[in-house]
Amino acid sequence: MMGMNGCRFGIVRKAWDLPFLAEAGELVGLRRVMRLHLELWGLPDVVHSAQICVTEMAANVIKHVGSGTPTRLDVFMSGSDLRIEMSDPDTRALPTLIEATDVSETGRGLALIDGIAERWGVILRGDSKVIWCELATGLPSPVGHVDGPRVAKAEAVLGLLQLRPAVESSTFSRLSVASAEMAAIDLIADLLHWLRAHGCDPDSAMDRAQTYFEADLPGVS
Repeated sequence: MMGMNGCRFGIVRKAWDLPFLAEAGELVGLRRVMRLHLELWGLPDVVHSAQICVTEMAANVIKHVGSGTPTRLDVFMSGSDLRIEMSDPDTRALPTLIEATDVSETGRGLALIDGIAERWGVILRGDSKVIWCELATGLPSPVGHVDGPRVAKAEAVLGLLQLRPAVESSTFSRLSVASAEMAAIDLIADLLHWLRAHGCDPDSAMDRAQTYFEADLPGVS
């Protein structure tokens, strides 16, 4: 049965969190973790914006609460948007958006988030505060995939391969070798786009496919 919004293969994007100490040396690691998770979620186009938001949120904690503050990053889907939350134990000074000038040394972090995110805000939760933002993903649903003509074509082909019974007839329309070759190459490209959109590694898949192909060649053991 076809999945939501035409996607036959729904992606499970499970919420995750990461406790860390807010220190300058942790920022590179935060950006790396964010990239890894979002690529696994099939959201490579959101990586850069999410990395900027996480960096600025953590930098805000370091500057206004203090280096070494116990902090936690939470990432999950909010409808079809990506929601990022960062919590720390200081409930006194709330982040405030100010208009930064060209010579300002402060105020740029929240201005960046405000310019990138669909929405953002601050929540007080008893013994902690949370700064959050939501980024548009372009997904049709929380379990959908990034759209595109190649992805849609590969999705349809994979659906047919999954649902269509085996065809016993040996009668096919005749194609030239050159036309068949181009059709096969185009399908491979579509499948690589589909793999990327679903959080898989196209390079790894190509390597594995090459291994399977060579193993099936006559005379290869």
